[in-house]
Amino acid sequence: MTEPLFRTDPYLREAEARVLGHTAEGGILVDRSIFYATGGGQPGDSGFLDWEGGRIDVATAVKADGGRIALVPAEAGPLPPEGAPLRQSLDWERRHRHMRVHTALHLLSVVIPLPVTGGQIGAERGRLDFDMPEPPADPAALEAELNALIARDLAVTEDWITDEELLADPSIVKTMSVMPPTGQGRVRLVRIGQGAEQVDLQPCGGTHVARTGEIGRVLLGKIEKKGRQNRRVTIALAD
Repeated sequence: MTEPLFRTDPYLREAEARVLGHTAEGGILVDRSIFYATGGGQPGDSGFLDWEGGRIDVATAVKADGGRIALVPAEAGPLPPEGAPLRQSLDWERRHRHMRVHTALHLLSVVIPLPVTGGQIGAERGRLDFDMPEPPADPAALEAELNALIARDLAVTEDWITDEELLADPSIVKTMSVMPPTGQGRVRLVRIGQGAEQVDLQPCGGTHVARTGEIGRVLLGKIEKKGRQNRRVTIALAD
């Protein structure tokens, strides 16, 4: 089992770890990880590892058997041996942009209150697919509303509920295509805003900024028809 340090502190840029072993594909299994593992539409993190006698660039991180995380080298080379201590360093700029885009997409699902059928996060832009038979009448108004929410600088926090509580209130699940993982007893919720200022609450395992003001201004891209009822809405960071 790998301890997901990115979940308790998404702003952590460096951390020590120990090598648990290697995957058949050459991934490095670690006991604790600052690298987010690909999932939920969010790419795995990149960066590099240092250990006694070696350094290697990490291209991405993926989930492995037994709740472990495998760090995937950017190119072939000597790997740190099993049991070796190492230091992880994150490509922080790329991760932070993922965090900004991810939180902005949660807010996009607020200004477009329709079921979500898919999504993808990138360092420059992200998109959500909606069950949207007709296109929005005024895309410019949606962009203005989204940026107004961002400018409110709302707190982004987490909470946890049991599997049973989630099943009892399925309305908090916005994604039609993927259900939140259950079976471990509890599910993580991401909340935007507090009390009367709350604007969103939904299950999510990804990384987010601490306040919406960190996102900065976003631009609403083209809205594409994807199938009979689906439409894809893309947003991009303005800087």
